[in-house]
Amino acid sequence: MNIHEAIQTRRSISLVNEQPVSKELIEQIIESGTYAPNHHKSEPWRFFVLRGEGREKLGKVFKEITTAQQEDPQSEDSQTKIARSERNPLRAPVVIAVGVEPGNKDNIILKEEFAAVSSAIQNMLLTAHALGLGAVWRTGAICYHPNVRDFFGLSENGEISAFIYLGYSDFEPKPYTRTNFKELTTWID
Repeated sequence: MNIHEAIQTRRSISLVNEQPVSKELIEQIIESGTYAPNHHKSEPWRFFVLRGEGREKLGKVFKEITTAQQEDPQSEDSQTKIARSERNPLRAPVVIAVGVEPGNKDNIILKEEFAAVSSAIQNMLLTAHALGLGAVWRTGAICYHPNVRDFFGLSENGEISAFIYLGYSDFEPKPYTRTNFKELTTWID
């Protein structure tokens, strides 16, 4: 698949089955992330692969956070939210958490570190698509919670930027019409 085709046909695929994804494919996806541009070659990305029980460990962290956020954790509504949050990491056989660990040089600009990691994530999503895998970039408020940061051992300046849910899918996404780039482009000569 050429790069232009990969960019135009990649879609967020959240419905995947439990078929295992090989370590070799996961490593290929992660490696592609490390080829993202990054100012000052700071390499601010960190990758955490969760499979099997590793996903359940993250689910426990999600459960703790969601429980603490409930006014009445024992209510039926709260119990439903808590259980759903705990099960979220089990929606795919592989979850790759992608973190930002900003460089500590004086010339590092924080926004550029996050931009570099976002570029790494896009490389990873395109590689997954080219390999025939379904993937979705998930975030939400829980992604940025300090307990999640601590679970992954990031510094106080670090943060998780994405949970990439990854697996095989039989789901065929519907075509998506984007705004024509010409409507969003201004030429300044």
